[in-house]
Amino acid sequence: MARKALTGALASAVLLLSAVSPLSPVSPFSSVPAVASDADGRTAAELAEQAEDNLLDADSVRMTMTDRIAEAEGAATEPSAMDLALDRDGNCVGTIETGGEGDGRVEIVKRGEEVWMKPDAAFWKAQVPGGEGEAVAELLKGRYLHGTTDDPALQGMADVCDLAAFQRDIDTGGSGDAALTKGEETNRQDTAVVPLTSEEGGERTTLYVTADAPHRLIEADQRGDDTDLTLTFEDYDKPVPAGTPRPAETVDIGKLEEELLDV
Repeated sequence: MARKALTGALASAVLLLSAVSPLSPVSPFSSVPAVASDADGRTAAELAEQAEDNLLDADSVRMTMTDRIAEAEGAATEPSAMDLALDRDGNCVGTIETGGEGDGRVEIVKRGEEVWMKPDAAFWKAQVPGGEGEAVAELLKGRYLHGTTDDPALQGMADVCDLAAFQRDIDTGGSGDAALTKGEETNRQDTAVVPLTSEEGGERTTLYVTADAPHRLIEADQRGDDTDLTLTFEDYDKPVPAGTPRPAETVDIGKLEEELLDV
């Protein structure tokens, strides 16, 4: 296998990771209204603003994302799910899945500037056709690729794993045109929540905010003709797990080219 094949595979992996960054599916507070109905003591606007403030103030959070359209289409080159714990210092740990079930999975660990990334064999085979992806998977033997955010192949991880970048993206300053409708109290994640719903451009967004203080966003759903997304938020301010892969479980990206010369 040529070095070019590995470079292309890594580029595909990082592009997918960047595409599934929590910045991209939905910014849940993109439309905090100026006008909303009043019920049970707090308006929809007040609840949304408090939830936004609490998310913006969080030092860490665990986010999951499910894209049911990507799952149904089964395109192995499209991100369909993620489960990622991340903080404002750029640390993170979690997984990203592509396409439908079994189409590909990437494990991610980032501590400071160091990055560990382990795509499974299904991912490599989908990203690098013609048998080269299978050869990459065999070469890595289930090990993590290890490098830093100075490595071009891993630079995209910096924003994917940075809660501060996500917070900058959703900081609307309290402006917006789409009015929120406050629904009846219900339950999400075994927690009492108040649904806040808005519709704009043919898409319906529902924010599930905890009924009790501190009012926090724990789920955001977006539905439309070409959209079927769910984001969840939990473990506010809980530290990101600090463990990293053992050296025996990793291969340095800089040294991998040397191994490729023997393939």
